[in-house]
Amino acid sequence: MGIIRNIYILYSIDLSVLCCALLLPGLRELTTTCSQDYLKNVLKDMSPKATTMDLSNKIPCQPQNLDFSPFPKLKVLILSHNRIQHLNMDIFRFNKELEYLDLSYNNLSNISCYSLLSLKHFDLSFNDFDNIPICQEFDSMSQMEFLGLSGAQIRKSDLQKVAHLQLSTFFLGLNHLSYYEEGSLTVLNTERLHIVLPENADYRFILCDGIHTSKTLEMANVSRDQFTSYGSQKNPLLESPKYPKTSHLLLSNIHVPWQEFVEIMQFVWHSSVQQLQVQNLIIGAQSDLKSRLFNYSSTSMKALKVEHVTVRTYSFRQDIVYLFFTKMDIANLTISDGGMPHVVFPKYPTKFQYLNFANNALTDELFLNTLQLPYLKTFILQRNKLETLSTVSSFATKTSLVHLDLSQNLLQYADGKDCYWPETLSTMNLSSNKFTGSVFQCIPKSIQVLDLCNNDIRTIPREIENLKALWELNIASNSLTDLPGCENFQRLSVLNIEMNSIISPSLDFFQTCQEIKSLKAGGNPFRCACDLRNFINLEKKSQGLMIGWPDAYTCEFPLELKGILLENVDLPELSCNTPLLIAVILIVGLIWTVIMAMLCIRLDLLWYLRMIVQWTRAQHRSRNVPLEELKRTIQFHAFISYNEGDSLWVKNELIPNLEKEDSSILLCLHERHFIPGKSIVENIINCIEKSYKSIFVLSSNFVQSEWCHYELYFAHHKLFHEGSNNLILILLEPIPQYIIPTRYHKLKSLMAQRTYLEWPKEKNKHGLFWANLRAAISINLSESGKMNSSQTISEL
Repeated sequence: MGIIRNIYILYSIDLSVLCCALLLPGLRELTTTCSQDYLKNVLKDMSPKATTMDLSNKIPCQPQNLDFSPFPKLKVLILSHNRIQHLNMDIFRFNKELEYLDLSYNNLSNISCYSLLSLKHFDLSFNDFDNIPICQEFDSMSQMEFLGLSGAQIRKSDLQKVAHLQLSTFFLGLNHLSYYEEGSLTVLNTERLHIVLPENADYRFILCDGIHTSKTLEMANVSRDQFTSYGSQKNPLLESPKYPKTSHLLLSNIHVPWQEFVEIMQFVWHSSVQQLQVQNLIIGAQSDLKSRLFNYSSTSMKALKVEHVTVRTYSFRQDIVYLFFTKMDIANLTISDGGMPHVVFPKYPTKFQYLNFANNALTDELFLNTLQLPYLKTFILQRNKLETLSTVSSFATKTSLVHLDLSQNLLQYADGKDCYWPETLSTMNLSSNKFTGSVFQCIPKSIQVLDLCNNDIRTIPREIENLKALWELNIASNSLTDLPGCENFQRLSVLNIEMNSIISPSLDFFQTCQEIKSLKAGGNPFRCACDLRNFINLEKKSQGLMIGWPDAYTCEFPLELKGILLENVDLPELSCNTPLLIAVILIVGLIWTVIMAMLCIRLDLLWYLRMIVQWTRAQHRSRNVPLEELKRTIQFHAFISYNEGDSLWVKNELIPNLEKEDSSILLCLHERHFIPGKSIVENIINCIEKSYKSIFVLSSNFVQSEWCHYELYFAHHKLFHEGSNNLILILLEPIPQYIIPTRYHKLKSLMAQRTYLEWPKEKNKHGLFWANLRAAISINLSESGKMNSSQTISEL
């Protein structure tokens, strides 16, 4: 072994020499200085009123005459990760308001100090100082809160110069460490001590002094190479701390043999540390994982968190490691991201109240043996390989569980086995498993907060027992097609159902979920139809109810509305409310009926309808008359239409004067020429069509006669239908417009548009009246008959 070790040492020396030779060009570059123009170019874009300036990674050379006087308002200056070797802090003398100065990760080997009275944060860590760079000017920097230093040698006399400062954080960022004087750190007055060690440094005295220095201690790179030896020095970790101060200890990047890790844990166990956090623990390959005596008595430890564990010894008894931790009779224990396939607990009851075994490889075998954890309240088993929920429940009955996290496993509930949970269990996280709707048969009645997101739940069964205590349910990212009703969740107040397959919520949801105060339902393929109207109105009625409204709520169907926000969709109440629509239709129909009735009464529409019916019937009958009968000629010069009240004038004046013995005028009168057996309408139409003219005797009696108006209507129809000028109006007496019924609008229009003959009261004018009338109706009936016969045949 000695020969192998010597060969390794010689190889390391040769490798170091080679690396130095390769780095020489780079070292030469570090000695170059920045030109004045270069520095001006770096600062040219900076405003004189700037309060913050970040120049990290911007000065690849040694700056000369770096001037910050043009920036008197500067408060924050970051010069980290550059290649600065020398610095005179006198360049900041005009920056009276400077509070934050970061010079870490440079190549500083010496520094000229200047008193900056406003400085609160000063970082000189990760530089190349031989000794801790503490100047006399630090005495006046009473506002200092954060001080970061570095040095290859740490002496008590150097740190004594800042012992009077009331620091919140003292940071040691060490690139190299060749000497540490025991007890140096204990002179500091700081709440938090943070130390980053170089690899393979002797951390033991620093850890021991750190625990006696501050309430919070953080140490990084606690490691020892397998060839590194501490010589014959005493081991301070084997002695119990005398006056420890640290209550919170964080050890990160630990790479030591198992025996040495146990020594560290034993030292910390008997200190004042209450919370220990171990990150990135690597148990070296040279470790001998044998059971060692560990004194578990008299400790202040309450919580231990071990994260990211790697064991490089592949053949060892795992129960030694498991029992080392599980025998610690403390309240909180976390071992996460360690790849553990199993955990072994003592056979006696433990006092664990919080257990976190997240991100391991635990299976259902964990619960095969009886676990005596009567005081356990929180158990986190996320990101493992558990498969059966009923198996977990059988273990939980013997605990005092309040919170159970089984997310991101392979859990199912399909075996139908009964589940027994403690009555204290109120919060369960079952997300990201393989559950279906049957999982609700295995949920404890006492549950208050339930997380079932990212499973394969398609429906929530209605036959489940009442979960009366449940007030928050997360069932997002499943395959639900409907919002669940709340018959079994009477106290449900917070519901997350986003990213499902809900097209339209059922009416059951709105009727039973009256206690919902927060609803998250975005990301569903909503069908923007009338069924969705109640859902949209839900947000309008109670603003703030729907989380993510309106951006997360869009239409998926129909295609013409795809991508439209639900709040922009117009679904009128009238088109979506069937009873209301029926009521509106009935009301509108009733109003329309009333209006039509009023119009009928006002305008005698019923009279016109009856007249049209009569006309239609007459036309229909005329079509059934043989063609020979239709080949008729005009037989009369005029058809006389009058009211019986004017019959004396017609018989005593009109007929005698027109049908004189020497006259060839033939008049058609209803009492002489109406054919018995035919309807009155047919007789009227027949007489009008056989007459060359139609004479209407107008008087107050005429406008009151319904049949007279029939005759006038049909004659007027012939006027427009055949284009003939066959109307002659005789006004026996003046007729006031107001006595003409509304339905006689044709009579009004005819009297206004056509010239009528007015019966003169003076007898000396009668002769002219009869002469004009006879001239209007005179025609040779034989020639007219031939013409009309040919017209009738051609029209037919």
